[in-house]
Amino acid sequence: MTDPHKGLTGLLDTEAIRKDFPILDRRVHDGKPLVYLDNAATSQTPRQVIDTLSTYYERYNANVHRGVHVLAEEATELYEGARDKVAEFVNAPSRDEVIFTKNASESLNLVANMLGWADEPYRVDRETEIVITEMEHHSNIVPWQLLAQRTGAKLKWFGLDPADGTLDLSNIEEVITEKTKIVSFVLVSNILGTHNPVEQIVRRAHEVGALVLIDASQAAPHMPLDVQALQADFVAFTGHKMCGPTGIGVLWGRQELLEDLPPFLGGGEMIETVSMHSSTYAPAPHKFEAGTPPIAQAVGLGAAVDYLTSIGMEKIAAHEKAITEYAVRRLMEVPDLRVIGPTTAEERGSAISFTLGDIHPHDVGQVLDEQGIAVRVGHHCARPVCLRYGIPATTRASFYLYSTPAEVDALVDGLEHVRNFFG
Repeated sequence: MTDPHKGLTGLLDTEAIRKDFPILDRRVHDGKPLVYLDNAATSQTPRQVIDTLSTYYERYNANVHRGVHVLAEEATELYEGARDKVAEFVNAPSRDEVIFTKNASESLNLVANMLGWADEPYRVDRETEIVITEMEHHSNIVPWQLLAQRTGAKLKWFGLDPADGTLDLSNIEEVITEKTKIVSFVLVSNILGTHNPVEQIVRRAHEVGALVLIDASQAAPHMPLDVQALQADFVAFTGHKMCGPTGIGVLWGRQELLEDLPPFLGGGEMIETVSMHSSTYAPAPHKFEAGTPPIAQAVGLGAAVDYLTSIGMEKIAAHEKAITEYAVRRLMEVPDLRVIGPTTAEERGSAISFTLGDIHPHDVGQVLDEQGIAVRVGHHCARPVCLRYGIPATTRASFYLYSTPAEVDALVDGLEHVRNFFG
């Protein structure tokens, strides 16, 4: 008999990798093995990161930068060491271009607020335009809506072609104009899996002098991320989707921009001098890290970077492409199932959204959960995509470095059970 998984195993030693993730051994619902397919929402955490967090709190816990005692100095070294690791992970020209936030949403809001308060030539006002896309996560829609409401700027967007789940860039010169100040878009869609054409968008934006912000939350965990190669001005991503803790995000920005733009939050750490009349600010990145930062979380993110790097992002990307290709093929075999987004593994991420006949996604998710299969249901904080497709929600399965072909098979079997359950 032909092995249906031939070519899918061997890219990564998933059996060994899975042993690093204690939660994957869990049994749920009367002893059913956990099949975790919700990685686009949050990944699981390896022992290496868990141990790093425990060690930090057991041996090094202190506030950073200001103390002269041994714990403060060691905590500072660990915190700033994590910055070095992230800078190398994304190929940043300087460690001072890496800003720690609490998540990608805060990173995106940080840029939106900086531009609202900035002086020329970066200021967003009623004479300028903001450009996003229809496939954005709400985190890359709402901050720009708020900025447009506050400043009077015009918000524009690229539409979505529901036939193949790609952006319609046919009118790129009309959407990105001389009035555009910022173009902010997702590198890989969290609902469609679409991998967007960065070079084309960045080139047009820079032609008219606009800044570019890329949301790489669904890219950084899954493929090599090179901020210099992207040619963007800002790149945002989050730690909890890439084996790190919750409560930690990253904003990378070009050094000269970070020097010129105003801070978003004020408080301790981000100042140089303070009087009752005025204040001056510390240089970047500290200018944008007011108050006690997420120290333990940053240290945990550094450990996650070490973990992913030790495996190899190229190998992770190859493994996920093979798993995604297999998953798309298997899902297309399920009667009445409709993939929302690209129907091939080429130029797409590892999140696959779908509908199953007229069964509501919440019902699909609940019945799958009873079988131990964890998926995401809803609009995935990307409701405009669902509106474009004329659907209330989708079921989403998303894969990662520890995902296996057997889990894809379990999902397909589970969907057959769902179909039988509803009749």
